[in-house]
Parts: sequence; C-alpha cells; structure tokens
Amino acid sequence: MTFRRGARLNPGQVRDLRGRGGGGGMRGFGLPGGLGGGGRGGGGMGLPLPIGGGIGGILILLLLVFVMSGGLDGMLGGGGGSGFGAYPMEDARGGDTLERECRTGEDANRRLDCAIVGFVNSIQDYWTGEYAARGASYQPAQTTIFDGVVQTGCGAADSRVGPFYCPADRNIYLDLGFFETLRTQFGAEGGPLAVAYVLAHEYGHHVQNIEGTLGQARDGDTGPDSAAVRIELQADCFAGVWAANAVDTELIEPLTQSEVAQALDAAAAVGDDRIQSKAGGRVTPENWTHGSSEQRQRWFGVGYRGGEPAECDTFAVPMP
Repeated sequence: MTFRRGARLNPGQVRDLRGRGGGGGMRGFGLPGGLGGGGRGGGGMGLPLPIGGGIGGILILLLLVFVMSGGLDGMLGGGGGSGFGAYPMEDARGGDTLERECRTGEDANRRLDCAIVGFVNSIQDYWTGEYAARGASYQPAQTTIFDGVVQTGCGAADSRVGPFYCPADRNIYLDLGFFETLRTQFGAEGGPLAVAYVLAHEYGHHVQNIEGTLGQARDGDTGPDSAAVRIELQADCFAGVWAANAVDTELIEPLTQSEVAQALDAAAAVGDDRIQSKAGGRVTPENWTHGSSEQRQRWFGVGYRGGEPAECDTFAVPMP
C-alpha cells in the first residue's frame, strides 16, 4: 500500500504525546461491546481489562499469562523497535513533529508516524462520506500516539495494553512499538496494510459507539458465539469495508492482493486461538473474546468483498 505522493495530510487528527512520559498506574475499565444491529440496547461489558476495546484485549490475555509465569520482561515493550517492516522508526517525537514532518503522501510513505496520520485521514474520510450518503453526520475521533504511560478518559494505560479505543473520550490510543511486537512476538508479516488494519479496526469501534450500541455485551460473555466476539468481528469487517473503499478517499493508491494478504495475516496473528497457543496453553474457545484467527480473517474478507457496512451484521448469522 502506498500513499499518493502529492496527497495532502491533516496531522490535526492525530495527537503526538511521545517523549512526554506519563504518571500514575493503570486502573481497570470496562471493555465495551459494539454494534449489534439497529436499535439494540447498550450496557457495559464490565470486563476487568485496562483497555477500551479492540485488539488490545487480546494482548492483555497474553500479558496476564506471562505475568503469572514470570516471563513478562521484554514481551510487550513500547516505543522502540522498527516500523513493522515497512518503515524506519523515527527519532523525532512529540511536540510539532507531525505538523512539521507529515504534510504529504510522500511523507506517509517514508515515516511510520506520518503513515498513521494518512491512514487516520483516509479512514475518517471514508466514514464521513458514508454517513453523509445516509443523510447523517460522522463524528470524528482523534488518534493519540504515545510511549510509556498515557492518561485517557477511561483511566491510565501503558504501552503493554496494545491499541485501544476509549469511548469516554472518543480517542484511539496507540504506541507505535506495538507493530514491532505484532511482528516479532505474534508472527505477523507486517506491511502498511497491516498497520492500517489495526487502525481501521479501532475506528470500527468508534463507529459502533456512534451507533449507540457499543455496550451491549455483558460480564463474562465469552466464547466463539458470544456478543463480545461478534462485536470484535464486526470491527474487523468494518476494517475490510474501509480497505475496499480506501482508494476513493484520494489518499491511497489501489491495493494489491499481496497487500490485502498483509491485513489478513495481521488479523490471524491476533486471533484468540493463536494467542492461546503462543502462550503455551491449550486452546479454550469458551474463553474467547475476540474470535479465532479464521473468524477474524473471514470477517475482514466479508467487509472487503462487500464494501458496504450493511454486510457487517455479525449478529445476524450463526457463528461456528
């Protein structure tokens, strides 16, 4: 995936807190549910996880395993490492870095932080147009990149939780070091569309929040047929829908099949079954909260092939 060289970026959609540090410990806050179809009610999920929903939930499950086994050190570090195979990791951090360095698509093709800006711009351009076509208004969400610890509307969080969406302040939080962790520890191939998949998934949760159905899963609701899994799979499907329409945002060149495979590979890397296997334990579907590798790949594919959010009603079909 490449950005159009002359495309103009809007760094104002991304807040850069790298290099500023943080304070305070992490407190748990509920993992919200998601869009389960028109008119369904809300309600907090209430899982004791210090994330706001999304891919980070998978990482917390593995994190807990490694804490109990004494093998946490170096497992989920943040801030360092390479740029997930496609980009060098920048030394410039915080302040006006994004405003100064991330102006065009050419910048997004050579810097990971600028690519984040470009992907956020494209994802939100798509959803703005999709809502407008329905006679509605999309409500933008900001992405915050950080390292170390960050204060959010959902409490304090640190790099180990992975990317997450906080519904309280409508913000996506991301430590760029996550992408290196995804490659080295979870076996993802890497590549630009894998980075974009992570962001598009989290913005899928934002869309679910806008629709008013983000909290519908209940405490202890786990398993491959659970509301929690259906919520996450719908966010994967929404990511596929964006990918199908990304070129129309006039920021991104047409995708290739190998680039789509990068996103599918990243989706598989954070499947519940893959995570459980890598943690050294047995696969226990009854404990799944995000879906298997196969489920996550399949629903990204549903969104990508269909190209319409209406294809993503994960609550309307039986789950294997």
